[in-house]
Amino acid sequence: MSEVRLAVDSGDRLGECALWNEQTQSFWWTDIEGSRIARLGADGGLREWKLPERVGSFAFVQGSETQLLLGLASGIAVFDTGDASLSAVVDVEADQPTTRINDGRCDRQGRFVFGMYNPKEEAIGGLYRVHPDLRVEPLPLPPAGVANSICFSPDGATMYYGDSPTRTIWSLDYHADGRIGTPRVFAQLGPDEGFPDGSCIDADGGLWNAQWEGRCVKRYDPRGTETARIAMPVSRLTCPAFGGPSLDVLHVTSARGGLSKERLREEPGAGGVFTVQARWRGLPESRFVLAR
Repeated sequence: MSEVRLAVDSGDRLGECALWNEQTQSFWWTDIEGSRIARLGADGGLREWKLPERVGSFAFVQGSETQLLLGLASGIAVFDTGDASLSAVVDVEADQPTTRINDGRCDRQGRFVFGMYNPKEEAIGGLYRVHPDLRVEPLPLPPAGVANSICFSPDGATMYYGDSPTRTIWSLDYHADGRIGTPRVFAQLGPDEGFPDGSCIDADGGLWNAQWEGRCVKRYDPRGTETARIAMPVSRLTCPAFGGPSLDVLHVTSARGGLSKERLREEPGAGGVFTVQARWRGLPESRFVLAR
């Protein structure tokens, strides 16, 4: 691994949902607590969009250069970055006022799978799948307090997800027709290793996990064995994504919200986006298939 570099000193309160757009060679992410989406262009230019509520996660829309599927705090919406227009929101868990949409990614069929966040970390939030017509389907999985690490194996046959307070990442069989299997423990972090946050998959099927309060990003092989670890200069790592022309540059978002003044002095780059050249390559990001 090469040296870790602070690519964007964005000072995000809660940077998340790192995504690389291979068509435009641009890096995208959200600052959840800042209610904004940011894009770092191929020319190094930075553009931001302010949203009316927090954006827990999002996905590129297939066949569109400007549309994004948003996981807003209250529900699912379609946002056009060209004219900054926002569709009507499809409510999610309106009966649970303390939960909001958190981590999410598209499966290999172009459906968006996401989970919820509960500030009290009680396991009351479900996991869901969004279909092309924006129908939101509950998945038959145990509820989570802070759903994270949602990603899919290269062939789409395995889904991964985690519940951060339990320090656990699970894997399960995932079928193209929508059927899912029983979750099994994929990785269990120890009490001194931090908490599993966002994850992505490389071309060899390795899962890369950003570990909140763990000061590192770890790679696990498909069996759940740790095979690489990248030490990071900040403690609250949130989400990794492979990018660059060859998809071999790992981008990692982070957070500064909640850190004391002393810790902020120790971690001046907290809340920024970091990059490091990797020995592995990623995969193009799966896009949401929106019914026209």
